[in-house]
Amino acid sequence: MTKSYNYQATHFVTSAPDIRHLPIDSGIEVAFAGRSNAGKSSALNALTNQKNLARTSKTPGRTQLINLFEVEPGIRLVDLPGYGYAEVPEELKRKWQRALGEYLQKRDSLKGLVVLMDIRHPMKDLDQQMVQWAVDANIPGLVLLTKADKLASSVRNARLSQVREAVLAFMGDVEIETFSSLKKQGVDKLQQKLDAWFSVIPPANNARSAKNFL
Repeated sequence: MTKSYNYQATHFVTSAPDIRHLPIDSGIEVAFAGRSNAGKSSALNALTNQKNLARTSKTPGRTQLINLFEVEPGIRLVDLPGYGYAEVPEELKRKWQRALGEYLQKRDSLKGLVVLMDIRHPMKDLDQQMVQWAVDANIPGLVLLTKADKLASSVRNARLSQVREAVLAFMGDVEIETFSSLKKQGVDKLQQKLDAWFSVIPPANNARSAKNFL
């Protein structure tokens, strides 16, 4: 039976440079991933109805750490470092890349992945790699086409249909929805999906694909 969670009670737990500095790998986590300018932090703030739960910045790529937020004991949201990085040193890019890849491949409590894409520029190469990784790892995914308020409804619906059709080729458990943090569009659907994922008792073993990400 699906339980409804109180996302407004979500609170910050910790930031970590890599998985070795994260809390014990137990419970259920759903991670938010996306390009540096996809609006991950804004989506988390809209979901939890908190203005400053996740830090937002006008400069893309400021999420340099793995950030954990607890909804209730054993139930966590994870804000991953952005990919498709901003103008930062190459060494820092590699560091972020390692942290992101390690979390995706080795964190057993990861049970769902929300991939955020700007609806005006969806399904870039790294976005497709992220979706493919989720499918290969047998992790259910939800693609949020963010900043949907910036398009007219007819264009928005056409783009939604295009991405849904494109994702069929991955042949995995991946759903697509439009989203706007500004207008709170799609927040209810995001909450419903998270409720479903968090209500599933995680299996004892969750084998991951051996493929590297990025």
